[in-house]
Amino acid sequence: MNILVTGGAGFIASAIVRQLVREQRGQVVNVDKLTYAADLSRLDECRHSANYHFVKADVNDQAVMRQLLADYQIGAVIHAAAETHVDRSIGSPEPFLHSNVAGTYALLEVLRSHLETLTETERETFRLVQISTDEVYGDLVGEEKAKESAPYRPSSPYAASKAAADHLVRAWSRTYGIPSLITHSANNYGPGQHPEKLIPKVIAQALARKPIPVFGAGNQVRDWIHVEDHARAVITVLDHGRLGESYNISTGDERVNLDLIRQLCDIIDRCVDSNSEAGVFQHQQLIEHVEDRPGHDMRYAMNTDRLTQLGWTPQIDFEQGLKATILSALNYT
Repeated sequence: MNILVTGGAGFIASAIVRQLVREQRGQVVNVDKLTYAADLSRLDECRHSANYHFVKADVNDQAVMRQLLADYQIGAVIHAAAETHVDRSIGSPEPFLHSNVAGTYALLEVLRSHLETLTETERETFRLVQISTDEVYGDLVGEEKAKESAPYRPSSPYAASKAAADHLVRAWSRTYGIPSLITHSANNYGPGQHPEKLIPKVIAQALARKPIPVFGAGNQVRDWIHVEDHARAVITVLDHGRLGESYNISTGDERVNLDLIRQLCDIIDRCVDSNSEAGVFQHQQLIEHVEDRPGHDMRYAMNTDRLTQLGWTPQIDFEQGLKATILSALNYT
């Protein structure tokens, strides 16, 4: 089966592409318009693979997308192209509506016409996987964990745009028969992530001995998953998921933001030569509390029973994953 991945030069999608190429999953086509968050170096290992193809294009360009689906005889699409930075969405929502909502609509319309060109057998095996986020569920209270049936309560423009995209996928699935699945992921981390995200930002600030900003008191709680574990989960859903269903992807490893930042600082203390004339430098000294983000959700958490029933479990220990991420950053500094 040939697979098309949208936004394949992004942090999460590039991990998916790498795994698909390694596993020789037919021809893997990466479509990305290469905005600020894209980085083709994430795919250096795939560059010379016979089953990997990169096409610079916007998912909103229906003519190009329709041609790619036909030329490569695509049997599955993993839709990850999206604007994902919450702070940017607060400052400028329009690009999120264009990429996340209009882009998903454009892709669904292309798939609607593409399916009409397929044989009955090809239609039965075709799949669309929509990559979404835990943020669509909004703020949680107490010990609650969101199940896939939880109502959507997005807080930020980013979360609202992803919720809208999910609703479009479900509507096109029911009305037009697009064979689809949706995944909701917890916060991702790992080497090569865009520096605006929390973990790489903390690492970069700490290594540069610059202030590490913490929103408000830093009491927000997030669940973290290594990007490679996320990629494996998406492929598991592609292979074994039930059409029309959504699947939560997380490790259940919840961390308070301030505790996580302190943990990162402690690991950096151990990883770098921090001796100075004044003694040993502790990177926690750089932590600086700043005004909280508008509409900042306090806690995200998800129930993953439905996914684990497909046979997926996370493989990367959180602290080991953090250490590897820091060591990777040290190689680039």
